[in-house]
Amino acid sequence: MKNKIYHAVKRCLRFYLYATAIVATLFVLLALTDIPYYAYHNLSLKKQQLTQKADVIVLMGGEGMPSPKGLMRSYFTIKAAHENPNSKIVIALPLKEEDSTEQLDLIANELIKNDINKQRIVFESKGYNTRSQAVEILKLFSKQHSILIVSSPEHMYRAVRSFEKVGFEEVGSYPTFEIPEDEEMLKSKDKKRRKEEIQSLDLRYNLWSYMQYEIIVFREYLAIAYYWWKDWI
Repeated sequence: MKNKIYHAVKRCLRFYLYATAIVATLFVLLALTDIPYYAYHNLSLKKQQLTQKADVIVLMGGEGMPSPKGLMRSYFTIKAAHENPNSKIVIALPLKEEDSTEQLDLIANELIKNDINKQRIVFESKGYNTRSQAVEILKLFSKQHSILIVSSPEHMYRAVRSFEKVGFEEVGSYPTFEIPEDEEMLKSKDKKRRKEEIQSLDLRYNLWSYMQYEIIVFREYLAIAYYWWKDWI
C-alpha cells in the first residue's frame, strides 16, 4: 500500500515538473517573439478615437493615489482635459472606508494644480469594478454623451466594451502608455549611434519586458473571459 502511494506521488511530482518545465520554456520562447507586444498593444484599442470632442472624460482610478498607475492616469487625464476644454471629468474610484475621500481628493488636487477647473470634476465612488462604474456613470450622463476613457493600456478593451455594453453610443480610448527614454540616447547627436543604442536596448530589455507583457495580458484575458461570461461586454 505504501509503495503504491509512493509511486503515485512520484508520478504526480514528475508530471508536475515536466509540465512546469514545458510551460516555462514556452513562456520564454514566446517572449522572444513580438506576440506579447502586439497582444498588449491590441488591448489598448488605441485606434478607437472619438469623432468629436469628448463630453465626458473618465479617469479609471485603478490603484488610487499615490501610486505609479494613479499618477500616470492623472497625467494623461490632464492632457486629455486640455485637449477637450468643455468636457466634464469623472474620477471613478471606489470609496474606501479607511481613508474616506482622501484618495479622490488626492487625484482631484493633482488635476486642479495643473489648471483644471474644479467645477469640471465629478466623483463616482459607488462602482466597485469596471462594469458597475459604467452603470453608475450612465446615471450621471445620457447615452448620447461622448465618453473618453483614460486607463492602463491592458485595461482599455474591457473598459471601453463595458461602457458600450451599458449603452453609451460613442466611447473613445486614451491609454496611458509609458514611453521611457535612455539618457545616453537623448544626449547622442549621432543618428547611427542612436540606432545602435536602440538595438542594444532592445536586446537588453525586450525579453524581460515581453515576459511582463505575457503575465499582464494573460491576467487581463481571464478578466475579459469573466466579463464575457457575465454578459458585461
